Amino acid sequence: MSEADLSNAESPPPRDRQPWNREEHVIAFNLYSQIPFGTMHMGNPKVRELAAILGRSVGSISYKLANFARLDPALRARDIQGLTHGAKGEAEVWREFADRPEALVYESTQLLAARLGRSVEKTADVDESDLPPPGKEREAMVRLRVNQSFFRRRVLSAYEFRCCVTGLSREELLVASHILPWAENAAHRLNPKNGLCLNALHDRAFDRHLMWVGPGYVIHFAPRLLRRPAGHDDSTLDWLLGFEGAKLRLPEKFVPDVDFLGQHASRCHAGPC
Repeated sequence: MSEADLSNAESPPPRDRQPWNREEHVIAFNLYSQIPFGTMHMGNPKVRELAAILGRSVGSISYKLANFARLDPALRARDIQGLTHGAKGEAEVWREFADRPEALVYESTQLLAARLGRSVEKTADVDESDLPPPGKEREAMVRLRVNQSFFRRRVLSAYEFRCCVTGLSREELLVASHILPWAENAAHRLNPKNGLCLNALHDRAFDRHLMWVGPGYVIHFAPRLLRRPAGHDDSTLDWLLGFEGAKLRLPEKFVPDVDFLGQHASRCHAGPC
């Protein structure tokens, strides 16, 4: 959010002594899901922005995010517990997200948009250039793009905005790639373990089943790409294939699911060599 967004958000007196309501929990969970655990401190601009939007102190927001962390199985697997005590509302929102993730993500964006006095499209940075006129078709497309934007931010932040193959850190060149296709696996559309942070070229190869990740998170390419005529000179292709046999750069949180990777690899093997 920009400074202009913050100036347009209502900033009532700090509400730290008042219980958190469901709306506040939903908005805070949206932020929790999109920033790394180690950045949930009072110095993070996004934490400070949310404090201004909700009219609470920065410390209150930081503590609330840490409370959500106690419910996170990805953190528990790393022996990170978060704060030991929390509110009932945090657990309720966590369960709600598990039951209906796409609906809750869209609702959280609506709630945030209302606080900012902006449209859902602008709040979620949705490209509006090719959207149809207002109506059911537009609403469906906006819902889809809001959830895709959420998935992108969740995956890229998990990888600390670095390509898991090359280490490239230019955000505008990064893609949150689905391991299992979005259209075919509704249950895992927003599952960050179904995502990889890739640069645009390796994302294309992965999507076209020309690249896959094998056991031990080792990167492989289709044999037909590796077989090139003598004297072949294609520096871009050489760079792409130069990571054959390398290992993925794994995130600390949301390590890609090996079963998902196995299903993707099977599709690659089923294609032409």
